[in-house]
Amino acid sequence: MKRITDLLGIQYPIFQGAMAHIARYPLVSAVSEAGGLGIIAAGGLSGEELREQIRETQKRTEKPFAVNLMLQMETISEQVEVLITEGVKIVTTGAGTPRPYMESLKQAGIKVFPVVPSVKLAKKMEELGADGVIAEGMEAGGHIGETTTMALIPQVTQAVTIPVIAAGGIGDGRGMAAAFALGARGVQLGTVFLTATECPIHVNYQQAILQADDTATTVIRKAKGGALRGLKNQLTEEHTNDAFSLAALERAADAGDIQQGMIMTGQIAGLLTQVKPAKTLIEEIFTEAELISKSIKID
Repeated sequence: MKRITDLLGIQYPIFQGAMAHIARYPLVSAVSEAGGLGIIAAGGLSGEELREQIRETQKRTEKPFAVNLMLQMETISEQVEVLITEGVKIVTTGAGTPRPYMESLKQAGIKVFPVVPSVKLAKKMEELGADGVIAEGMEAGGHIGETTTMALIPQVTQAVTIPVIAAGGIGDGRGMAAAFALGARGVQLGTVFLTATECPIHVNYQQAILQADDTATTVIRKAKGGALRGLKNQLTEEHTNDAFSLAALERAADAGDIQQGMIMTGQIAGLLTQVKPAKTLIEEIFTEAELISKSIKID
C-alpha cells in the first residue's frame, strides 16, 4: 500500500477510473486534491482538447493526476506529445499496447500503468517496462474482459512483481480490504465516483446509478468481439452496436436520456445510495479498509 503512494506521490492508494466522456477536470481535480489519483479520460479528445483538460486540472490542484490513453484513437500520437509537454507524470492505458509510446513516455519520466484483463497481458506489460498494472475484473462498467476480479487479482499478483491495482466491483472499504488481501497495492474505482458531487454527469444518469440494485446491469457483446457493461434499458434490450458508440454515452451523460443512452456502470452500483463529495468518498472508503485490514492482520 505504501509502495504505490510513495511511487506516485499520492496520499491514498485509490485511482479514479478513466470513464470516457465523464472523467474530466471537475472530477479529476477533486479526486487528486482529496489525496487520490484523478485520471483524465483522453478518449475522444483532440490534442488541444486534452491540453485544455490538463491545464484546467492544474489550475485546481497541485497534486498528482494522470491521463488515460485509449491507444486505438486516431489522435493518440498528438495526445502523447501534449501530455509530455504539459508535464503529466502518470499515464494509464487501455484498448491496445503502449509499446509504440513506451520509450517516449519513460524518457519523459512518466509512470505507466496499463489496464489489463488477464495474466498474459499483465506479464507482457511488465516485460515492456510498465511501472504497474491495473487488473480489471468483468464486474466493472464499460468495456470489460471475461474474468472476475476475485479470480483475476490473485493470479496477476502471483504472476508479476510490479504493483497491481485492483479494479472492478469495488465500492466500499470492504472491497478495498479484500483487494489488499488478494495482493493488490491499491484500487481503481469508477462507479463509485459516478456518485461524487463533482462528477459532471446529468442528474438522471446519477439517479439511475443510485436507484440500481444488484441485478440492474447487463453485458452486451458485439458479434466480432468486445463486451460492454451498463444499466439495463431500452438501448441494451435492442442490443444494437450503437450502444458501443460515444454518442450513446453522451445521450446519457449529457442529455440525461436513460432509455436510449448508454449508462455505463459496474455491478457494484446497487451498493451506492448517496451523492457525496469525492473527498468524503475517498476518506470513508480508505478508513473502512484500513480498519478491516488491521482487524484481520493484513499488512
